[in-house]
Amino acid sequence: MDGTVVRSDGTISSRTVAAFAKVEQAGAEFVAVTGRPPRLMDEVAEAFGNRGIAICSNGAYLYDMHTRQVVAEYTITAADLVDAVGKLRAAIPDIGIAVEHATSLAADALYEPWDWDRGVTIERLEDAALLSRPGPKLLARHPAMSNDELLTIAAPILAGLVNVYHSNGLRLIEATALGVSKAAALADLALHKGIDQADVIAFGDMPNDLPMLEWAGTAYGVANAHPDVLAIVDHVIGGNEDDGVAEVLEALYS
Repeated sequence: MDGTVVRSDGTISSRTVAAFAKVEQAGAEFVAVTGRPPRLMDEVAEAFGNRGIAICSNGAYLYDMHTRQVVAEYTITAADLVDAVGKLRAAIPDIGIAVEHATSLAADALYEPWDWDRGVTIERLEDAALLSRPGPKLLARHPAMSNDELLTIAAPILAGLVNVYHSNGLRLIEATALGVSKAAALADLALHKGIDQADVIAFGDMPNDLPMLEWAGTAYGVANAHPDVLAIVDHVIGGNEDDGVAEVLEALYS
């Protein structure tokens, strides 16, 4: 969503919103897939005309944009959170840790807030409380290392424990439970809706989109996408500033 249909200034064009309407009007299923947590989705639902289903927190939640309600949640166990955090701190000194829930955010003393932490008061907790219950998404932010540098270190040490990736957060990596991803959530939703994989089209821009783009029948990458995305998609389209997604949807659903 962000970087794919949402512009760099945080807005979405009226053309893109109108294209989304065409999808539902044609009887197709409209699904917004995002790293944003549910607490930031009411404004999105409003902007999108209260239509569709949202896969939030990179697959950890399903959110109905018609009713603005969370309808499903998939969490990392408390034991796996403790294990993952211990491995991250041992491998990456000075890394800050947070655990994101549907409407709240808790963090250790080192975690540095970023853009998507707006609208919530961060509860600073000791590990005994921070890691005491399951959490849908683990966040880890470093004061200097880039997303790609962090992921290069974290991916092998967390393999088999959690699903780790990065999206568009500066100096930030994120993790969900094993088996939880945008791709898994989209595949499960398609199964329940009776939609064949071959009939699914997906748009994306960042490495956390890769499994979803690889799974979908047809994958589109916006021109401003990460190089890893551009390398695997079926089609490269106009960027998020140029209504690339809207142009494709207008052609498909006019």
